[in-house]
This record gives sequence, C-alpha cells and structure tokens, in this order.
Amino acid sequence: MAALHAWRAARVTPLGELNAPPRMTAVALRLTVQVVLVWSLWRGLYAHTGTTAGLSRDQAVTYAVLAVLASRLRELDQYAGRDTVLQHMHFGTIVYWYLRPLPPQRYYALRAAGEQLYGLAWALTGYVVCLAAGVVEPPRSAAVAGVFALSMLLGQWVLYYVMLVLDQLCFWTIRNTAAMLILLFAQNLLSGVYAPLWFFPDWFVTMSAFLPFQATLSVPLSLYVGRIPLSDAAFQLSVQAGWVVLLALFTRLLWRRAARRVISQGG
Repeated sequence: MAALHAWRAARVTPLGELNAPPRMTAVALRLTVQVVLVWSLWRGLYAHTGTTAGLSRDQAVTYAVLAVLASRLRELDQYAGRDTVLQHMHFGTIVYWYLRPLPPQRYYALRAAGEQLYGLAWALTGYVVCLAAGVVEPPRSAAVAGVFALSMLLGQWVLYYVMLVLDQLCFWTIRNTAAMLILLFAQNLLSGVYAPLWFFPDWFVTMSAFLPFQATLSVPLSLYVGRIPLSDAAFQLSVQAGWVVLLALFTRLLWRRAARRVISQGG
C-alpha cells in the first residue's frame, strides 16, 4: 500500500503533461528553439576568438547547450495539476496535505522525484540528439562522465531543497509569486544558466561561492567541459554534499514550524 501511495504521488505532475499532447509538442518545440539559439549565439561570440575566460568555443557551446537541457529537469507546469503549495495556501486547502496517508514532507519529496525523473527523460533525449549531431562534445573520459553524473545528482538535490524553502515560505507569506520570480532569476544567474560564471567579475564569483546556487548547475557543467579539473572534483563534490545536509536540516525545521500554522479551516 505504501508503494502504491508513493507511485501515485510521484506521477501527479508528469500525468498532467502526458495527458496533454499539445503541451508536450510545445515543450519539444521550445527546447529545440532554445538549443538552436544558444548554439548560434555562442558560436557567433567565438567567431573571432579562440579562448575567452578559459573556455574554448566548443567548451562554451557545450556548457550553454547542456545548461538549456538541464533546465528541463524541473521546468514543468505544476500549476496544471492544481497541487502547488502556493495554490493550496491561496484556496485554503493545504490542510488536506496533513490528512493524507503520506506525511506532507514525504508527499512533496515523492512528487518532486517524479517530476525530475520525467524531466530527466527529456534532458537525456535532448543530450543524445545533440551528441549525435555534434552540437555538444562528449565527456573526455569515463571518469569525467562519472564525476559529472554524481555532481549533477547532488546539484539537483540542492535545487530541490532551494525550491522547497521557497514553497515553505508560503506558510508565512501566503503568496510568494514575487519571491518566486526573484529566486528563479537569482538561481539562473548565480548558477550559470545565462552564462558561465567565469565571464563575471571576481567579486561576483566570490559572492556566489557562499550561496547554494552555484552548486546546482555551474559545478557539474564545469566538471563536464573540463573547466574544473578532476583533481578538484572531490572538494567540489564535498561542497555540494555539505549544502545538501545543511538545507535538509533547515527545511526539516521549517516543516515542523509550518505544521503549527495549519488550522482545520484550511491554510
């Protein structure tokens, strides 16, 4: 029975996508356009130079395209399922999360896992296509591929907790639309989605090192393209693991405090 509950929770958001073929077509089209535009942009930027900020043209293009593909891991339309924390807090139905057989924190984690597995299918498909087309470079060795996979797993784990903290803020702010927009911008900027962090000033890079965003995407992609050597991989992985532990403890505390704010009438 517990496995059945877990399976039903994990497939909430993916089912919303799979039962709407036009939405899947739109996702495929948008992802294709993003990859083509990013590929064209970075090839154009390197048209008259060989190496910039320690990156060659092929490294920069590979980094940028992989960043686009990685964005699909958590870029799902959660609102279609009407099961976001923001929606439940707005309509006063968050109390039902505390009446289900699954604890709210476990339900949230299972649903996020289902979303990321669905997004992983999109990302892997796009990666295979881009690799076959020569748009991205393959990893330089099996060791690099293994370290990248582990780092990406830790990075997505960190990202899960970052997004969880934002959702948990709804228990105190009721609505967090503005905070969501600010955090998404900060996440994309400080994690290196818009551009590799090495193109930014030194003070910016130093500041981002004290925040968890860099650990979500910049570190794994830097390991993949070789900007971070394997000799430094152990340190970077330990930093990512440290953020996972720290954020896990923090969100656990927030779950306990949030439960005290839920009343029988709703949110």
